[in-house]
Amino acid sequence: MTNQHDVVVIGGGQAGLAIGYLLASAGHRFAILEAADAPAAAWRARWDSLKLFTPVRYDSLPGRAFPGDPDGYPGRDDVVAYLTDYARDFELPVELGSAVRAVRRAEGGYLVELDDRTYQADQVVVATGPFQVPRVPAVAQGLHPDIVQFHSSAYRTPGDLPGGPVLVVGGGNTGYQIAEELSRTHEVHLSIGARQTPLPQRIAGRDLFRYLEATGLMGKTADSRIGQRMQAKETLIGSSPRAARRQGIHTHGRTVSAAGPQVTFGDGARLQPGSVVWATGFGLDHSWIDAPVFDGQGRLVHDRGVTTSPGLYFLGLPWQHTRGSALLGWVKDDAEHLAHRIAATARARQPGAAVLAADPRR
Repeated sequence: MTNQHDVVVIGGGQAGLAIGYLLASAGHRFAILEAADAPAAAWRARWDSLKLFTPVRYDSLPGRAFPGDPDGYPGRDDVVAYLTDYARDFELPVELGSAVRAVRRAEGGYLVELDDRTYQADQVVVATGPFQVPRVPAVAQGLHPDIVQFHSSAYRTPGDLPGGPVLVVGGGNTGYQIAEELSRTHEVHLSIGARQTPLPQRIAGRDLFRYLEATGLMGKTADSRIGQRMQAKETLIGSSPRAARRQGIHTHGRTVSAAGPQVTFGDGARLQPGSVVWATGFGLDHSWIDAPVFDGQGRLVHDRGVTTSPGLYFLGLPWQHTRGSALLGWVKDDAEHLAHRIAATARARQPGAAVLAADPRR
């Protein structure tokens, strides 16, 4: 069975819903295909106590303010509720349980293939987000099978881990947040690779992001000089090695090897953990997209989400255009950019569009 649409959006998370709202407002015939059986799947899969480091005032999608105290910090369940209500109340055409297996170029547009049906679309937006494939380093394979280990995407609460020392590998915001929570119930060791610049959550009583917005840093583009420096060295928000040590967390260098029950760090220290949480990030998987939009190393080539394959777009990628491109409250900026491109492309494909454009009297 083939379904015809103006636009197919792949992914029903914050990026897909943001562009969906704009497409609906413009009157496009479209569908949002979500592989999971519930909205906001990526957020549902995070740990129970997760808190955003952006306050409510910066967490809104187009058309609806995020509820709550503007200076408060939403938790995981708050975000899930907001996104679920957003899709329902705006009656966005989200089709759950609809995993896309392939996107292929076709005459006049694209074929979007699922297990049981195919969509034909003039244009396609890939909004699958940054949390696609959990990355676990190869050294994990050397650990003894009796040691409980899993990626941070599978962590929920401290009760998931047995007693004994816990090693959290990864010195980003996720690694610090999980280590800080576990330190209340476990002996915790945190393995930090590349050092990230720590920034306080609040400065002189105001949230950090007020300053980042006021100084224009959130709007610096990925290809600007300062943007390139920011990409090369991400920042910690509200955490630091010093603060972690004050909480009783033992900090170490990079995890360089694991053999049997023992882990070795770059500083020469060794540890026999009872469990390991790999807070080592995620990778992107676009192998199911059959279109000439990747370079020789398989990296996506685009300009603010617009590819050289006409009518194929990406949304919600880290640093797609600015620091905020993959963040809840800033994804709308790229979504609005793509919505304008989609509308312009749709107009150009209408019968008589070339004649109208060429005639200055019209």
